[in-house]
Amino acid sequence: MDSIMNKVSLWISTMRLRTLPLSISGIILASCLAEYNGYFKWKIGILAILTTLSFQILSNLANDYGDGIKGTDNNGRIGPERAIQSGKISPDEMFNAIKINVLISIGLAFLLIFCAFGVKHFLLTLLFFILGIASVVGAIKYTVGSNAYGYRGLGDLFVFVFFGLVSVIGCYVLYAKTIDHVVFLPACTVGLLSVGVLNLNNMRDIVSDEKSNKLTLAVKFGIKNARIYHYALIGLAILLSALFGILYYTSPYNLIFMVAYIPLLIHIKKVSINKEPKLLDPELKKIALTTVLLAILMGVGHLL
Repeated sequence: MDSIMNKVSLWISTMRLRTLPLSISGIILASCLAEYNGYFKWKIGILAILTTLSFQILSNLANDYGDGIKGTDNNGRIGPERAIQSGKISPDEMFNAIKINVLISIGLAFLLIFCAFGVKHFLLTLLFFILGIASVVGAIKYTVGSNAYGYRGLGDLFVFVFFGLVSVIGCYVLYAKTIDHVVFLPACTVGLLSVGVLNLNNMRDIVSDEKSNKLTLAVKFGIKNARIYHYALIGLAILLSALFGILYYTSPYNLIFMVAYIPLLIHIKKVSINKEPKLLDPELKKIALTTVLLAILMGVGHLL
């Protein structure tokens, strides 16, 4: 019994649950905007969250597998130990888990699309089916395969598109069956901050990634320029969210999300002070949680 529980605990750890709140922050924000405009439905919201979680878990498992078999995850890595890296889960076991997760993700995406559009919106159904397949492929191809885009500096673009644009705008369309201008600035804000989380992760791992020929933007830019890039991401996110607050202002409560600017500005200062990449690790959780906080407050504040 203990061995079974230990195995379950190991797999839960491998799913990296701490990354899940960030993945659904855009869904929560889009749901609040949909509720404000009278489109929100609980079934769509719950299925959207479950589908997004399954995609994120798939991405986490695939990253463990891809980096593990390539040797990128090694003793020189600063972050938490990965499953294949530790030897506690074999590559074959991880690959089987990925295949199961692909089936779960596709099944949930199908239910979500059918629940949202039924048989009345063929073009939207087709579009979201393509997005679902692209999400599965994108989650896997980040580190898996000889042409993994995460090893060519394209991870930032993927995160901005899927964590920002697809998450917020796509989820809103699931509810409303149309696009509204109100979602664009929030989508870009969440996307930029999510890229900031990835960039900070890549800055932390810049030494081991360079040795493993994982050419993230941080590796391509160098640590000095990667910091400037990081400041630009956070600064632009603050600017766009403030613009959203001004353009769609109806009540002082709408601006409650601006309290998240405080930890963001503190974060920027700490990134500028900590010159050693390994000292950036504690900031990862902070900026991820701040992104979640800002997204939720932006959505809830719009309702008040």
